[in-house]
Amino acid sequence: MKISNGKVVSTAYTLYTSGPGDDFELVEEVGEDEAMFYLAGNSGLPPKFEENLNGLEAGDTYNFEISPEDGFGEFYDDNVVDFSLDMFKIEDGQVPAGFLEPGNPIPFTNDEGAKIQGRVVEVKEDVVIIDFNHPLAGKTLKFEGKVLTVREATSEELDHGHVHGPGGHHHH
Repeated sequence: MKISNGKVVSTAYTLYTSGPGDDFELVEEVGEDEAMFYLAGNSGLPPKFEENLNGLEAGDTYNFEISPEDGFGEFYDDNVVDFSLDMFKIEDGQVPAGFLEPGNPIPFTNDEGAKIQGRVVEVKEDVVIIDFNHPLAGKTLKFEGKVLTVREATSEELDHGHVHGPGGHHHH
């Protein structure tokens, strides 16, 4: 069975990234025992990822690159913002221990009321630098992997827009 919209796919892969002029470096390795499952056509993955897997079958291997503009977008300096350290203090006038460690995700609400996530870049004396770019923004993505399984999605999975059961979403 070939991968196409409405199919549930499991894949094992290795992801490498590189910035402009950099060599590729390993970012993530997902083995067969911890496969990623997705609903083709409704995965939330970069469309170019799905395009590269469409038409493949279980057992097929793949190796491709995705440019920043087709992956997680370019890196924008304007998305790196300084905030007053006071903003992060709680009732006792202190910042919770470990909260502002570099790399930590911090939830925010934008002017339209939407929830967005930033990452702590650096904490200075009275300023916290937060990056709102996607962690992989500005990076070329290189995927090497293998399609493990391809099956028809259930009507419930199609209605809900995600995979259910092993490797997918579970309703309780």
